[in-house]
Amino acid sequence: MILPTLPTVLLALLPLIAATVVRRDIRPAVIVQEHPLITPAPTAAEWSPTKTFKKRNVLSDITGQVDSVLSGLGSGIPKYVASGIPNFFQDFPTGDKVQSSLGLDDDQVRALPTQVLNIPGYGNWTEQGWNLRFHGNVYKQPNISQSKLDELANVFLIDTSVESLPPPQASQARNLTASIFVLQQDDQNVTFNLGPAPTAGASGEQGGGGAITPSGGNQRIEFPDPTTLQGDYDGFVQINDNGLSDGNSTSDIQRLNVYTEGDTNGNATAYLVPESGLTVLSDIDDILRVTKIYVPKEGLLNSFARPFTPWMNMPDIYANWSSSIPDFHFHYLTTTPEQITRNYMDFIYKTYPGGSFDTRPLNFSDISATLSIRKFLLTKIFETYPKRKFILVADTTNSDVLSAYPEMATTFPGQVQCILLRNTSATDSENKFPYDTSGFEKLDNKTYMFFNVPPALLYFRFDFSWNHANHTTSSQDDLTNLDIAGGQCVNSTIKQTVTFSMQGLPFGLNKSAAAGFAAPVTLAIIAGIGVLAWTAL
Repeated sequence: MILPTLPTVLLALLPLIAATVVRRDIRPAVIVQEHPLITPAPTAAEWSPTKTFKKRNVLSDITGQVDSVLSGLGSGIPKYVASGIPNFFQDFPTGDKVQSSLGLDDDQVRALPTQVLNIPGYGNWTEQGWNLRFHGNVYKQPNISQSKLDELANVFLIDTSVESLPPPQASQARNLTASIFVLQQDDQNVTFNLGPAPTAGASGEQGGGGAITPSGGNQRIEFPDPTTLQGDYDGFVQINDNGLSDGNSTSDIQRLNVYTEGDTNGNATAYLVPESGLTVLSDIDDILRVTKIYVPKEGLLNSFARPFTPWMNMPDIYANWSSSIPDFHFHYLTTTPEQITRNYMDFIYKTYPGGSFDTRPLNFSDISATLSIRKFLLTKIFETYPKRKFILVADTTNSDVLSAYPEMATTFPGQVQCILLRNTSATDSENKFPYDTSGFEKLDNKTYMFFNVPPALLYFRFDFSWNHANHTTSSQDDLTNLDIAGGQCVNSTIKQTVTFSMQGLPFGLNKSAAAGFAAPVTLAIIAGIGVLAWTAL
């Protein structure tokens, strides 16, 4: 019986619950921020933003969802412990903190070239024509010596140092650290040149990403608003339809190159997505690549030093979907910070079908905002495409996924076709984080599946037909008996152990056992396990 032993367990956890994570803090200096321009301010530009354009003010549009998480357990418990979001993805330095920590004066900053992180966007069709979302960040990259980079990079590593890593890993750690210690530029005007994009992604088929190259689309766009205090820009702008197919008369996804004036590195691919069709909304960490965010030492190495590695044969799964499902739109949504987005985009476009991207902008910096951003970005794309259906893919290590995905199904009825989640606890014994499945209780259990290995998805086409041409019987064909024609998302041979409660609890706790204790007690256990993982490793 667990009741008699629970006090002993809690006593054992008390030192862990009181523990805090040791972190280095960069103290900002009081400075006057300079505002150099990327290009001259717009003068005779001919653009006319439509009603779909909205200036970035996302923090005022949403409310934090976890302000009271663990509030009764004391200030020593990091909120990320119960969120499944590791601390190394929080509190990156920005702006004046970077300038202060590097000892740069204003003249040195002024002399640096201005650069742009341009994130692949998506466009939607409205009564006024095509509207394209432009989003990214404007920054300056300071010159940092290798010794200083090593010192900064070592903050992100556990039980090792940059100097101890193999040369390729040391180089990646330095490059990624350099991308974190940048100087964001506010009040900047950015200009883009658009043109047909011949290729995007590496999904195996010609062109990549299930999109086509349009016959036109060449034009120059000056973004209507200057960058925010954090250097961000984000908004939909009406573009010229010259040479582009109308979004209400085609099923084709059209690719456009988006070149940033003044920065050869500020280029991206945008996707004009028609009104109806299928879109896969995919997380990246621990579903498309091996991250192990639940094992801090490994998670840090996998994020900052080691080459990004696909998780099992997920590239084959996505390549199969891209080649077998016409006009399939891929959208990648990760809550990792903008500063390290380039590594993610490079990995995706070399490994998976090309697609649009969302990351966490810099004004979503604390844990409450981090847990809110996924819901906010999901809502944005659902509202942008009210006639499209979505396949949501992720894993169980993200608490925001486990709440936001079911919420999309209830908030936008009929738009979520399937929710596919890797059961990380069932496939990796190193994952000690519990996960909450209560959000799925009101959903049709035929619309979601918790799977263990990718072969369960290999022949899952979502177009309600069986892929006979490529099918051969084997022990790994987990979807052999699925009624695809009936829209079934679950293989009855894959055991589903969804209890609609907190799962993966330590010490054998399950729904019935946990129900006898107050929420703070259960959260204390979860927090203890999370802190144990961080302090012991």
